[in-house]
Amino acid sequence: MLRVPPRALRPGLLLLLLLRSAPALRGADRPGEEADEAPAAWPGGQRLLERLRAAGALSRRYWALVSCHVWPDDCEDPGAASAGHLGRSLNQLGRRSLDILTKWYCRFQGCCDSGDCRISNNFPGLDSDLSKRLHGQHLVHELVLRTVRSYLEMLRPEKALALSFHGWSGTGKNFVARMLAENLYRDGLQSDCVKMFVTMLHFPHPKYVDLYKEQLTDHIQGTRQRCHQSLFIFDEAEKLHPGLLDLLGLYLERRAPEGHMAESPRTIFLFLSNLGGSVINEVVLNLLKAGLPREEITMEHLEPHLQAEIIDSTESGFGHSRLVKENLIDFFVPFLPLEYRHVRLCVRDAFLSQELLYTEEALDEIAKMMIYVPKEEQLFSSQGCKSISQRINYFLP
Repeated sequence: MLRVPPRALRPGLLLLLLLRSAPALRGADRPGEEADEAPAAWPGGQRLLERLRAAGALSRRYWALVSCHVWPDDCEDPGAASAGHLGRSLNQLGRRSLDILTKWYCRFQGCCDSGDCRISNNFPGLDSDLSKRLHGQHLVHELVLRTVRSYLEMLRPEKALALSFHGWSGTGKNFVARMLAENLYRDGLQSDCVKMFVTMLHFPHPKYVDLYKEQLTDHIQGTRQRCHQSLFIFDEAEKLHPGLLDLLGLYLERRAPEGHMAESPRTIFLFLSNLGGSVINEVVLNLLKAGLPREEITMEHLEPHLQAEIIDSTESGFGHSRLVKENLIDFFVPFLPLEYRHVRLCVRDAFLSQELLYTEEALDEIAKMMIYVPKEEQLFSSQGCKSISQRINYFLP
């Protein structure tokens, strides 16, 4: 069903009732006496009058449809009355009537399939971006697309969706977070429904943790009140203060579905972290040495090692927080280290994004400028695809 925000419907309903009570837009001073058409007071007056007449006719039609659904015995339009009868439940009747009012409203005000034009949920676009713009991350593509889509299509989710991205710098964690924002929301990261926090920028001083908790609470609650679908991104999550991690746990707990609501609000939390990057690289390196093709690496190969590394880490409180201990994180998403061929694709994309011409030699030369590890194999880029755009400047005329 097409949904329209209740606040947006109020002007339409008011106009509907006013037009219903008026016999016509061209009124009469006394019963039985027709009034002369009022002359336009400005050049566009006639056009406005025509639009109001059209609105009046349309309003009377939809009022007739609503009346026939609510009072079928008094209906003067058999076609409208046949669509429903008194045996229908009140809930069905209300939804039908809202559909009628929504159609009336959308004739004058733009409407969206989601009921909120800020939300796009472009899953084909997300699939395309993850397959064409993200390189070397087949696990991320499969896991993120499947989990986000299934969560947002649930009628009444029991909890917020929490995904924790792990891997070395430059492997695409921020890139995928931006892809999600761009494909789920019309205004991407600038949307009213999206909030991004960088730990050392927004919460740098431990002594102010109580103030940060108040500010973070206001941000989360305010965004969730404004948007029935919200996205929160925490970069450098491994550096979050334990007090902030415990606070976030409150929003990730399971909750009983609210029976009176047709749909429950949806909230996605993304945690971006370098934590666990080294163990991911180690496992991938051993699998490749054993002859397993990169594309055949599965979550079963990586997940146990990644979770153990996060829990055992002494460099961060993230693994000791209730988010991990109480299994409030739905998936730990591993970002694999990037090889030379992936870096080369990143270089090509950087040229294309700046609408610059390139040669195969230029792609090779820039890709070779990166540092590759381990020292013996020199297989993985130590910076992933980070700083590629800056390196292109050396090859510009």
